[in-house]
Amino acid sequence: MQLDLTGRHALVCGASQGIGRASAIELAELGADITLLARSGDALQTLAGSLPRIHPDQQHHWRSVDMHDTAALKIIADDIVVARPVHILINNTGGPPGGSAHSAPLAEFEKAFRQQLLAGQVLLQSVLPGMQTSGYGRLVNVISISVKEPIAGLGVSNTVRAAVAAWAKTLAGELAVDGITVNNVLPGYTRTHRLDSLLAAQSKSSGRSENDIAESLLATVPARRFGEASEVAAVIAFLCTPAAAYVNGVSIAVDGGRTRALS
Repeated sequence: MQLDLTGRHALVCGASQGIGRASAIELAELGADITLLARSGDALQTLAGSLPRIHPDQQHHWRSVDMHDTAALKIIADDIVVARPVHILINNTGGPPGGSAHSAPLAEFEKAFRQQLLAGQVLLQSVLPGMQTSGYGRLVNVISISVKEPIAGLGVSNTVRAAVAAWAKTLAGELAVDGITVNNVLPGYTRTHRLDSLLAAQSKSSGRSENDIAESLLATVPARRFGEASEVAAVIAFLCTPAAAYVNGVSIAVDGGRTRALS
């Protein structure tokens, strides 16, 4: 199976922690050169210095930016591709806070769309020419299982994640002829800072303990455990390899069997 990414350049968003960080590690272990992107420069610098280097020419870099600032993001993305074309884009950002859709302020929707969808479009337009020239491109969006089954209490997130999935499906049809695939990975309940934040918020609003809430979530997962960021990252990394060249336009749940839908 062709899993070698030597000579490929991956831009990994949200790389300072969680699934983004784990994805950067997995891709580096397959030989890719990594550029890390997130707000926390200190965390990125530390990670860039510790990423695997499996061959002498492998290089890792980092850039700090707020994904909400699409103008600054455009400048940095263009700088990155001028230095070297990007072949792999991992579109991964933090999710919006919890709450109902009907009560969410308009500003929450605007902020989430800018961070999730508009930022993705900015990055895509920067990296696309290099992908087309090389005849190799992989765009993987890290979204949520809410694309298949909306999650109660995550109204803004459910809405925006679905929009990103539709954007990706459209791109998959448009770009396949250039050797570019566009896929979505849908994490279930995964041990990340995001899960910790949601448990804390639900505990505060309901008066129940975080452990009690966690147990109720796990009762819906056939595997009866939370996923690890590395398990999600392994699927993301596979989608970026030559072996996955004919996997395009799909949304893959990595959720321990929680999603009951067939597609």
